[in-house]
Amino acid sequence: MSGKYLVTGGAGYVGGVVAQHLLEAGHEVVVLDNLSTGFRRGVPAGAAFVEGDIRDAARWLDPSFDAVLHFAAFSQVGESVVRPEKYWDNNVGGTMALLAAMRGAGVRRLVFSSTAATYGEPEQVPITETAPTRPTNPYGASKLAVDHMITGEAAAHGLAAVSLRYFNVAGAHGEHGERHDPESHLIPLVLQVAQGRREAVSVFGDDYPTPDGTCVRDYIHVADLAEAHLLALDAATEGEHLVCNLGNGNGFSVREVVETVRRVTGHPVPEIVAPRRGGDPAVLVASAEAARERLGWKPSRTDLAGIVADAWEFAQKTAREQ
Repeated sequence: MSGKYLVTGGAGYVGGVVAQHLLEAGHEVVVLDNLSTGFRRGVPAGAAFVEGDIRDAARWLDPSFDAVLHFAAFSQVGESVVRPEKYWDNNVGGTMALLAAMRGAGVRRLVFSSTAATYGEPEQVPITETAPTRPTNPYGASKLAVDHMITGEAAAHGLAAVSLRYFNVAGAHGEHGERHDPESHLIPLVLQVAQGRREAVSVFGDDYPTPDGTCVRDYIHVADLAEAHLLALDAATEGEHLVCNLGNGNGFSVREVVETVRRVTGHPVPEIVAPRRGGDPAVLVASAEAARERLGWKPSRTDLAGIVADAWEFAQKTAREQ
């Protein structure tokens, strides 16, 4: 059955891909984005677009909407450390206003874009949803605060909600890929070196307790991620706030990513070893058992070379457009 969905932050990377998947499934989509970090061309064709702020969501939400998928957040860890007030204001204050707008309009289903940054330094890997939540930066703390807010909203007002805690999202889907400015994610940064847009990639620390000394991360293809959001819409249960990790359950080191980019692109990628960054755990790998059991979700694009190849194709296409 088709539905009508508001996608906040739908001009961004993940929000745009999820909006595209909703359209492909036959749903009506309205994207709400203030374009502070998103791009107008990131809104998929077929979606209605409203340029506006989530604090004003009550202007557009009405009972005709079946659910909200919420991606409108600032997500730069480094920036959150030096400008925490920006993250509390938008990520927490903005979501509070959105929840009030949903309550007022009688829209009682929500899928929230959460993050593995809520866990901070893990005690054990793979990380399950029962792991302690001890974020090491204001970005992760703001997302965790929203998760707590949603739990209260579900208990008090019957909201049907699912929070999806992503690990490292990568790859591209059709016209949609990473366009962050500035770029901070590893795979697109390494691809910029392959394109000649950067001289070298910085490897922050090569003395971690991992097989090659560099950090290990769990990479999930953005299309697999999007499919989880559609499944979450069906799994949302009145009065319950379900939290699920999304990841492949496999880890790839920084050096493995760099070597895969070299192999996929055929370009040399010089690397420079730099000091460790504070707060970077050695290994972050997800347990996605809850998503498998509760959502019926299983990632299908788990090959790192395939993820990199999709991202490389998108990077080349956007470079030609510039």
